[in-house]
Amino acid sequence: MRVLVTGGAGYIGAITAHKLLAAGCTVAVLDNLEKGYRAAVPPGVPFYQADLRQPDSLALPLREFRPEAVVHFAAYSLVGESVQHPGRYFKNNVLGGLHLLEAMAALDCRRILFSSTAAVYGDPARIPVVEDDPTVPTNPYGDSKLAFEKILTAFQRAYGFQAVSLRYFNAAGAWQDLGEDHRPETHLIPLVLEVALGRREQLSIYGDDYDTPDGTAIRDYIHVSDLADAHVRAVEYLAKGQSPPSPLVNGGVFNLGNGAGYSVREVLETARRVTGRAIPAVVAGRRPGDPPRLVAGSKRARQVLGWKPRFPELEAMIADAWAWKQAHPDGYA
Repeated sequence: MRVLVTGGAGYIGAITAHKLLAAGCTVAVLDNLEKGYRAAVPPGVPFYQADLRQPDSLALPLREFRPEAVVHFAAYSLVGESVQHPGRYFKNNVLGGLHLLEAMAALDCRRILFSSTAAVYGDPARIPVVEDDPTVPTNPYGDSKLAFEKILTAFQRAYGFQAVSLRYFNAAGAWQDLGEDHRPETHLIPLVLEVALGRREQLSIYGDDYDTPDGTAIRDYIHVSDLADAHVRAVEYLAKGQSPPSPLVNGGVFNLGNGAGYSVREVLETARRVTGRAIPAVVAGRRPGDPPRLVAGSKRARQVLGWKPRFPELEAMIADAWAWKQAHPDGYA
């Protein structure tokens, strides 16, 4: 299958592009390089520098490559930033996504795999959260992802799109020579490791008064290699044209998680063990829009996609991320 990966120069997108190639797909990458890195793109694949917010820039990549399916990663993904700049998130994540769907429809490409988020559930009433639970986001980032899922539903009904949405939370770890390099960095594990490297003086713990065992927020971490494998399986699922597993948004929603949550302090202590470094930390105020717990149950993905995490241990994720950080202290620069 010919697969176009939008955002394929980013952390998860680039690793997925590599794994799609290994699975026998013909791959092209589209990215505006605002957050991604050209060096992360698989060598030899067609690369298009284009911005989804500019619909005219999509015509050439789609017409030239003629994808049979699109894996859509390109989006902003920072909760705190979305609270401060909601318009930026709706313009990029929703309007940009709409431009992509319109361009796909015009060229009769009707298979899409959407990289969504467990943030669409907001502050869930039960843990782990499952696909049938209410979607009530607590921040504009989650709102923007849910809005695009609803747009996908409309395109499915109007144009016969086959669509799958993968909802997951915190990717972690590294794979081969590819790792996490954000500018600025806001994700917990790489921040912890930057302190371990001496690139930061200390870690800021955003809130220690949540209703959790140690007072810090709990999240479900998943190895980036496992996430990429799930995307490959979902593309294969789309290629088979199987009936969707549920009548929910997109016709096929799958949570991706380990089913185990780790608090900020648990991540910190694990990183201290893995690195052998002290990693000083201080408590700061809560960040707006952060729920206390978010753990995604992934039973449906296991049953329908045949997917199972191979690296569920937090220590393995941090160890892989630490090895990459040590080998690439300046990231892709």
